[in-house]
Amino acid sequence: MIPISSNLENRDFSLHALEETLKPIGFSIGGNWDYDQGSFDYKMGVEDGYQFLRIPFTAVKGMLDSPGVIVKLGKPFVLSHVYQSGIDEDGRNGALRGAVDQFQAPVDADAQVADKFIHEGRQLLQKVEQLLMER
Repeated sequence: MIPISSNLENRDFSLHALEETLKPIGFSIGGNWDYDQGSFDYKMGVEDGYQFLRIPFTAVKGMLDSPGVIVKLGKPFVLSHVYQSGIDEDGRNGALRGAVDQFQAPVDADAQVADKFIHEGRQLLQKVEQLLMER
């Protein structure tokens, strides 16, 4: 995980406004959201895993599943997830877990990030800053 400084950090925004701005340029709300926190993820690559620019946020007024929620942005970062390929031969998860959670745990959830993705993440973040500051 490579943190990237941003003037968006600790700023409050309407979650709706963030979605209207970020989704059209390729961001999605990451699957790791909860009722009070989440992140916008942009998949930059799929080299030896998945490389993302992630912009975390925390609800400061309301809950994420309610209209009108206001969120505070955290420190953006670039990360790389390396997943196992193929079938989970160990079967350590058990049949019940496998029926509920089909996805394997990452081999390395915080793998080394190539310089080109750090550079791409910084450029993309500059675009996001520009778009959000215009609102």
